[in-house]
Amino acid sequence: MSHKANVLESAAKGVAFAGRGIRSLILFSLALVFFMLPSLALTQQTSSKTQPSDKASLVGNGNGSTEPDSANPIDPNYVIGPQDMLDISVWKEPDLTRTVPVRPDGKISLPLLDDVQAGGLTPAQLKAEITQRLKKYFTDPRVTVTVTTIASQRIYVLGEVTRAGAYPLLPEMTLLQALSSAGGFTQFANTKNIYLLRVENGKQVKHAFNYKDVVNGKKPAQNIVLKAGDTIVVP
Repeated sequence: MSHKANVLESAAKGVAFAGRGIRSLILFSLALVFFMLPSLALTQQTSSKTQPSDKASLVGNGNGSTEPDSANPIDPNYVIGPQDMLDISVWKEPDLTRTVPVRPDGKISLPLLDDVQAGGLTPAQLKAEITQRLKKYFTDPRVTVTVTTIASQRIYVLGEVTRAGAYPLLPEMTLLQALSSAGGFTQFANTKNIYLLRVENGKQVKHAFNYKDVVNGKKPAQNIVLKAGDTIVVP
């Protein structure tokens, strides 16, 4: 056999060997995919089972909630007043779920119920009232009442302060804190003769407040906790 023939035969054998190698690689890849399919299916099933529970844990008391949320950050003894904003949520009834303001007459307007008295009630009392009235239309209405904005509870700071006016009454707010909210004093303020006007038993009572003594720790009792409607005067 000539040298040329030997070269051709060797080349042919190399091609055949390479072909077998490629076929072996393809068969190995197919086998690997075949054995991995059950594991992939199990992973997808596990993922599909866990996703709904994760979603449920993130859902709040919105229109698409799975159950009502009774959490209410407001003091349960808080009494609703005019200008407060209330979030009224009725489970599985998105048309009745809304945020409403309390009108000056103390009432709110809701579908089906028209006017409902809210002023003078706690959130729990208003919830009970709305629930009772909705039983005329639904078998088991589940209502949540949340005070989202407190605007009815206000105090007033007048006189020689930087920003005189009305301020929201914060929980456990003191006279000193109210003065701070008003931006401090002007250069003409008489800080020794500040006084608080408060209605007690139907009468207006005057409480003295000496700013310098209070901040120096001499008369801490004068730094009283404020109530709605209190007026601070800085002469």
